[in-house]
Amino acid sequence: MFVIITQLVLLLCAWRVQTQDFITPKVDILTELAKIKNLEERLKTIEETMEQLKLENGVLKTTVQTLEDKVESLQNEKEARKVAFSASLLASGVGHEGPHVSVLSPLIYKKVFINIGNGYDSDTGIFTAPVKGVYYFRFYAHCHADIRMAVSLYKNGNVQCSVFSWKPVTNGNASNGIVLNLEKGDQIYTRLWDDSWVYDDPAGYTSFGGFLLFPL
Repeated sequence: MFVIITQLVLLLCAWRVQTQDFITPKVDILTELAKIKNLEERLKTIEETMEQLKLENGVLKTTVQTLEDKVESLQNEKEARKVAFSASLLASGVGHEGPHVSVLSPLIYKKVFINIGNGYDSDTGIFTAPVKGVYYFRFYAHCHADIRMAVSLYKNGNVQCSVFSWKPVTNGNASNGIVLNLEKGDQIYTRLWDDSWVYDDPAGYTSFGGFLLFPL
């Protein structure tokens, strides 16, 4: 009887060992599957994060481009606000304009000292406002030898201010200045009156100039 019981115990122990050896691999497979699932979830999270980063990167690129465009626009606007010019009547030599010049023609100041913003045209004598704003203009005129001198400053064909000297015995000088509110494209120039003239030489007695005080 003892022998039989001993055999049964040995068989039971052997069965337990075999069973344990058979179950253990199943436990390892489940563990590995859990690890793989965890990795898949992490990869999915990373992919979602990557997609979000791509979207944010696109938004950032658009924002940067918008800012660059604004900076360029501000730089262009800043450059456009730099407006100033000055010129005298004759490019060289000694002489006068008038009284044969048509009163409908602007005086053309040929010797340009400065023309920031390129508002003044030395071929026509006309200043064209490059930007809307408040401008200051001043002009000088000289005459001599008993000849009348009269010049007016015009805005788009309308007289704004004038200078006048009535037949001086020797020399006559006059100047005037004005502050004007201009729209972009407005034109400013000077004209002789009928039966009058102006004199100039290398000293630059007769001149015309202006500059932007501030934009609007």
